[in-house]
Amino acid sequence: MTSPAITVNGLHKSFASQRVLINLDWQVQPGRIVGLLGRNGAGKSTLLETLLGLHQPEFGDIRLLGDAPAAFSAGTLARIGYVPQQTELFEWLTTQQLLDYFAGFYPRWNHERCNALLDRWQIAREQRISKLSVGTRQRLSIVRALAHEPDLLVLDEPVSSLDPLARRDFLRELIGDVLDRQTTVVLSTHILSDLERVAMDVAFLHQGRIQLQGALDQLQEEVRRVHAPAATLQQLGIRPLRGGAPDSDSVIARLSEQQLALLQTKPDALLTPVSLEDLFDEVTA
Repeated sequence: MTSPAITVNGLHKSFASQRVLINLDWQVQPGRIVGLLGRNGAGKSTLLETLLGLHQPEFGDIRLLGDAPAAFSAGTLARIGYVPQQTELFEWLTTQQLLDYFAGFYPRWNHERCNALLDRWQIAREQRISKLSVGTRQRLSIVRALAHEPDLLVLDEPVSSLDPLARRDFLRELIGDVLDRQTTVVLSTHILSDLERVAMDVAFLHQGRIQLQGALDQLQEEVRRVHAPAATLQQLGIRPLRGGAPDSDSVIARLSEQQLALLQTKPDALLTPVSLEDLFDEVTA
């Protein structure tokens, strides 16, 4: 049985008196593209940075590729790629100087792939980074993260400054990595249409915990908006995704095969599909 690429148990993280992550549990299976979703301020960046050892949690256990962040070996670090929300590059260097510098840290640095991405995304090699546009810097940060062919790629809003064509090209590159190399990708983004193109799994972060996670196609099959009398919902044990008892004749719920079959026999029940945006609104309300 293959071990998870990421395992988190009982993670707590606070800043001053503000609790951000509260007894958070999470697993990410290898070779999957996982979309991490949550509203602004939910703690997505804090979670990703804590996983990578950039923040120290109060308590909890984290394992990335089998290792705890505090004990990452050089070998483990070489297997992880990271694109932060705020790209910080050595602005006094040229593009080529920056990439040559980072290539020295990674035994698997793929110069051919790096050059192909620079050409495709039209990133000037001899231009100083301080002179690059915001979007081009973001592309360069992505090239840096992809060039060493990581086994785990952590992306925090990596495409927010890219135009639609550039985003599509980048997402195609991600899919190729997963199919060809079984790379595990954790992607935090607010652009739900991008996630619907590439994500295999989704995880919703709300109130400090992962409130819902699963395969995107399975969730879209199992989750329905149910229009039925509250008594019918209670009789069938149907509970809203956001929790609590059904006190309305219209709820979004995750249905078992048996519940789905029984609802289809009820003349006073109507089932309608939900979109990823509907799921997001429901789980993070």
